[in-house]
Amino acid sequence: MNNERTKGDLADLLDTVNGQIRAIAEAQQKRVELTATATAGKGRVRITVNADGVVIETHFADDIDELDYDEIADAVTDATQEAAAEVARRADELIAPIQQTRSRLPSLSEIAGGLPDLTARAPEPQRASFDPPSERDHTGDNGFGTRRSPLADN
Repeated sequence: MNNERTKGDLADLLDTVNGQIRAIAEAQQKRVELTATATAGKGRVRITVNADGVVIETHFADDIDELDYDEIADAVTDATQEAAAEVARRADELIAPIQQTRSRLPSLSEIAGGLPDLTARAPEPQRASFDPPSERDHTGDNGFGTRRSPLADN
């Protein structure tokens, strides 16, 4: 490959990366504004969460007293989980175009032979469990009912 073509390829790559950075900033701004609302308990419980899945509003209908405490607790949990899943789905939709463009970018090893492919070394994002602590596998439990971070011992 000649030097001029390499310079042109790198300039195109930098333009794409700069565009990606702008797209990421825009997606992050849109993401922080996301909310989702879900209902449960025959419509007697309504929960709204923010983009992080944190409850920002809880509403009980006037006839909430027709449910017992366990039903109310289950309805709050169900509505919260449904709203959190919806806001996560919408956040994923925001970043999907960015991820598609990223997947088409050449790796470092494709640009300059001998450089490592860092994308292969990046961990996949993990979703937090919707299972209550009492129902989780506590392998690696630190004795307090919580898991130790794999980074805690490093």
